Amino acid sequence: MAKLNQQRFSNSDFAINSLNSPSAVNDFQNSFRLDQVIYSRRLWAGLSMSKEERAARKLDFDRLRQKVTMETVKAYLGVVTAKNALDAAEKAVGDRTEHENLAKLRYQAGLGLYSDVLRADAALKEAQMGLARAQSGYEVAKRALGLVMGRTESVNAEGSGYKVSLGPIGSYYATAVSRPDILAIEARYKKAKSAVSFAGSGYFPEIGATGEYQWNDHRSPIDGEGSSYQVGAFLRWDIFDGTRREHEVSQARAGLNEVREGLDGAKKEALFEVFRAYQDVGEAAKSLDFAKAELASAKEGRRLVELRYKNSLSPIVDLLDSEVMVESARTEAIMAQNNLMEKYFNLGFESGRISEFINEVSAYGYTAGHAAQ
Repeated sequence: MAKLNQQRFSNSDFAINSLNSPSAVNDFQNSFRLDQVIYSRRLWAGLSMSKEERAARKLDFDRLRQKVTMETVKAYLGVVTAKNALDAAEKAVGDRTEHENLAKLRYQAGLGLYSDVLRADAALKEAQMGLARAQSGYEVAKRALGLVMGRTESVNAEGSGYKVSLGPIGSYYATAVSRPDILAIEARYKKAKSAVSFAGSGYFPEIGATGEYQWNDHRSPIDGEGSSYQVGAFLRWDIFDGTRREHEVSQARAGLNEVREGLDGAKKEALFEVFRAYQDVGEAAKSLDFAKAELASAKEGRRLVELRYKNSLSPIVDLLDSEVMVESARTEAIMAQNNLMEKYFNLGFESGRISEFINEVSAYGYTAGHAAQ
């Protein structure tokens, strides 16, 4: 048989003695074999699972980008708010400087007390301390914005009062259920379906083709005196595996049910988050209107008290108290504006439209500045 494979069989090999008692024969045999599966339910299901997981990971990344965007927006609004607070602190220093000068003039004219000058001076120093805190907060906010943006230097930001305009809540519901994180769960739901098919693939056979090429030589493993080939097909089928397949299918179906319930819960939660964010925007808008009205009232009250003080009808304590009310109302208005913008952007985040909201507000006047020198 070795000689036949080597293709050097001769007439002398037909001798009875050679056939019954052949001498030793050296044979170097080399072969190349290829088995190719043509149909395998398990492989197709595994490929589908890989594709669906890849799609889900991409959607997870998209949602992560939205989260980073939202954090950047918060830091940006922090800079704008800190700048407004700094401007307010500068106004407070200016107002209290004016009141100190007024107290000095009244004292020099013999119409006021020296204690009024001391109280005005103490109020001015308090305002100057507030200005220093506001300046420090502004610098920290700019550095925080730079950190979120991946920079080591501070980043400035500018903004103006944007008037929020809400659309119907249904439009936010519609986009919320197609957020990247919801779509990622849907992709994993499809993957769970493929997992059931993968687990049940053991019930089906594998069909494929096979081919082999062989060469033989009695002198060298490299050369080939004779060669042969064969082609064929195969079918592999596990008839019984001790109920392992049944257990795997049961586990896969349980996983499918779990993902299905998770998807339903995620959609309901997304709708709830949009509802809450929508209500928060409405509440914040009303709070801002109230804060603006309070600021206007406080300014008018200060103006009247200042007139009364100039006419010696009110003590300086009333004037300083009215100034405190103005500063407090001004701070409340600044915080209310920041809160409204943050709630508005949060609605965009929860509805999956954060980029759209940014473009809308940027077109109005909120634009990032350059790195601070």
